[in-house]
Amino acid sequence: MSQPNSVIQDKKTDKELYEYQQGAINQIFEKFDNAPEDYHLLYQLPTGGGKTVIFSEMVRQYLKNHNKKVLVMTHRIELCRQTSEMLTSFGVTNKVVDSKANLDDQADYSCFVAMVETLNNRLNDHKLDISDVGLVIIDEAHYNSFTKLFKFFEKSFILGVTATPLSSNKELPMKGNYSELITGETIENLIENEFLARCETYAYDMGLTSLEVGSNGDYTVKSSEDLYTSPAMLQKTVDAYKKHALNKKTLIFNNGINTSISVYYAFRQAGLPIMHLDNTATKKQRKQILDWFHETPNAILTSVSILTTGFDEPTIDTIILNRATKSLTLYYQMIGRGSRILNNKSKFTVIDLGNNLYRFGPWGADLDWQLIFRSPNWFADRIKSDESIEANFKHELADEIKDEFSKSADTYFDIRQTYKNAVDAGESSKVVLERSIEQHAKICIENSEDVYDALGLAKLLKDDISQRIEIYAKLISKSTGNFLKWLKDDYKKKLNSYLRANFDEKFEEIHGYPPEE
Repeated sequence: MSQPNSVIQDKKTDKELYEYQQGAINQIFEKFDNAPEDYHLLYQLPTGGGKTVIFSEMVRQYLKNHNKKVLVMTHRIELCRQTSEMLTSFGVTNKVVDSKANLDDQADYSCFVAMVETLNNRLNDHKLDISDVGLVIIDEAHYNSFTKLFKFFEKSFILGVTATPLSSNKELPMKGNYSELITGETIENLIENEFLARCETYAYDMGLTSLEVGSNGDYTVKSSEDLYTSPAMLQKTVDAYKKHALNKKTLIFNNGINTSISVYYAFRQAGLPIMHLDNTATKKQRKQILDWFHETPNAILTSVSILTTGFDEPTIDTIILNRATKSLTLYYQMIGRGSRILNNKSKFTVIDLGNNLYRFGPWGADLDWQLIFRSPNWFADRIKSDESIEANFKHELADEIKDEFSKSADTYFDIRQTYKNAVDAGESSKVVLERSIEQHAKICIENSEDVYDALGLAKLLKDDISQRIEIYAKLISKSTGNFLKWLKDDYKKKLNSYLRANFDEKFEEIHGYPPEE
């Protein structure tokens, strides 16, 4: 295997660092040594690249060479504990500042690990002495909850670390809080050198124009749950799992607790081994569920967003994105949960049921993080809308009925192009459905011996008819439920009438001989 320019050494044992990790530390310390004491530096490294290892070694070296203290900030209690354990493994004695912490002995410690909200409360109450903190490290720095604390550290060097240097709030770009970005190894380099597994994605064409965008810039839970808890969508999720991930350890991400619970029951009804986890679970329940997930080879775990950060389970083989998101960070975090290598695991599967691949491109694509850091709005404005994504879909017949139409060379009909041609020719929009009915009739007749066969095949086309009608209704800007139902019923009646009136003539046109009596 050819090595990239940044050659990565053999796997580390114990606490030895990889060459790229040591290189990052050297780069960061060079900035630290030459920049002003209040410099704000951002470091990017993909999920699984070892950000916590890098900054733990940095803390160790810093405390060895400087007579000041270090503070590490996280946004979740799980990350707080994991960070504390990692620092301890590097020989750094540290104190966790959580809601129960007794700070009477704080003078005995030179390193603190704190959750952002708890730290904010302790600092506002003057319970924690930070006068001699020289280095502040912020994990998952793209979250904006940290920025309110910057006022307390006007004389400290601040290092933010993240896999995706793109703010969670479009109005608060990261370039407003950090002076510079240093980028680490790319996902592709980490895959090539066997530090991450390669991703194989199966993307389904999803109709998402019913989703609404909330004040946070992402799809609302309510509109997502309306779509993803429908019987048809739940069946699609189960079918996609069976087709691409049967008996593989699978983690499913949903937007909303009700969706996750609905998925749980749908998979259970299908006889599949599944559990559900959300943020209402107790610590004991969470541990039991995650232990079961770890120990069960074909386990399926359905959840909401709580396992996107601070959750490391290398045995995961498949990620199902049973949701859409407009957040590049969330997209990368969800998929990153499957990227950890283990023994002979070199690849993992992603099933995308939210058009996320079409929106952001493949996970691990060569993104220009420097450009995204400098011009986040430029990047955000180029993310494709649902309308433009769906305009490129080519709706084919469902797999389960394709065989019934095997004698037809082409079963596809382009409603959008037919509509455009009609408008350009000054024709009524009604001709679009007339031509669609003729094409549906044609493929029914091509695969039939008599009119009764053709009418039977027409019944199988109900989903295809629905898709065509929904596209047509959007084109003519009429999409009320009653109107759609009327259009679909009217279409089916007209298709049946057309077949009865024209079967013999069209059969002879197609085959060159009349149907048998």
